[in-house]
Amino acid sequence: MILSGTPVAGAFIVEPERHKDPRGFFARTIDAAVFRQAGLASSFPEHSIAYNIAAGTVRGLHYQDGTHAECKVVRCTMGAIFDVVVDLRAGSPTFKRWYALTLDSKNRTALYVPAGCAHGYQTISDNVEVLYAISAPYDSGAARGVHYADPELSIAWPLPVSVISERDAQLPRLANAVLPRL
Repeated sequence: MILSGTPVAGAFIVEPERHKDPRGFFARTIDAAVFRQAGLASSFPEHSIAYNIAAGTVRGLHYQDGTHAECKVVRCTMGAIFDVVVDLRAGSPTFKRWYALTLDSKNRTALYVPAGCAHGYQTISDNVEVLYAISAPYDSGAARGVHYADPELSIAWPLPVSVISERDAQLPRLANAVLPRL
């Protein structure tokens, strides 16, 4: 497993290091010792999947507040997504900066999203499945978000939005959002 930094402080690209043989390959996708050594969360008691039917679907930008703040490792296991992390940590050297990369079932790369950062993605193919490893249990009372099309962030989504939930469509702009308290 190879960790590479991103322009957002504390966010990492997680690439599987493939050990090949005639059967195919084997690779670790999460290694608690490697994560701990890098100062990252290393326990992920919740694992979730999201299935998306249509290209252009947007989920996010989500985060949890306070004692429910969570780190995530996000991987696309079927199809492809434009995956985004946004630093919402007041005082962070990368506050309000976002970073995106393509995660898909071919590159098998993941994104480590630190607590205090919002996360979201847009599907760039039909029939997409996304796997999340999450460091804290979900708490609906701590769930927060920022509108995906906030002009202050100016995220360059690759496709027109085809599907978005009512909740996500009504998320506040950054100027009106409750920033994460860690």
